[in-house]
Amino acid sequence: MMRIRIAYAKTHPLRYTSNLDMQKIWERTLRRASLPIAYSQGFHPQPRLVQACPLPLGFTSQAEIIDLWLESDLSIAEVQTALQRSLPPGITLKTVEAVDLRSPSLTNQVLAAVYVAELPAHVHDETLAERIQLLLAAQTLPRQRRGKHYDLRPLVLDICLIQSNNNHPLRLQMTLVARPSATGRPEEVLDALEIDPFSSRIERIRLLLEEHNVHQKPEHPL
Repeated sequence: MMRIRIAYAKTHPLRYTSNLDMQKIWERTLRRASLPIAYSQGFHPQPRLVQACPLPLGFTSQAEIIDLWLESDLSIAEVQTALQRSLPPGITLKTVEAVDLRSPSLTNQVLAAVYVAELPAHVHDETLAERIQLLLAAQTLPRQRRGKHYDLRPLVLDICLIQSNNNHPLRLQMTLVARPSATGRPEEVLDALEIDPFSSRIERIRLLLEEHNVHQKPEHPL
């Protein structure tokens, strides 16, 4: 048996595809690729696939990661070639690598996520810079999600402006906690900064893992 870690981009055609549907897309892709996927035990065996961190609906990403288990050992080149032939529009492979079977669960390795939001034209960098300073200086940021109250401030690790120029609109980079029990939502950060999240384009550009971001140093880059 071998464990494979795939880093990939989820692009505009799959922007409104849920995480559950992404799981099904990967299952179909692996079947089309004729890869010997391993299954869980029990009365209802399921393909052994683990996504790193749920991506909010409507976002794109350059930093998605999924682990899968194969029943037999193959070369990384064989896996890459089979996947490249079978992927649907909206998924772009970035890296494929073998992972130690004893490595911790992928979901437990994720520490934080980095997002970039492309802001609407009416947002000005001077006033936004002031709001960012106030947000980062705040002791608490009481918010409500699905009827439950929580504090957003501990979930915000960093916010910085990416200055605009003649060719690009103003952009905001956010580094947010992404643990199973505590996850910062970029749209809620935008709302706290008095920016309509529905008028912004948000993309995840990086996932920070405990093990030195091993997915960013693959043995076989594409």
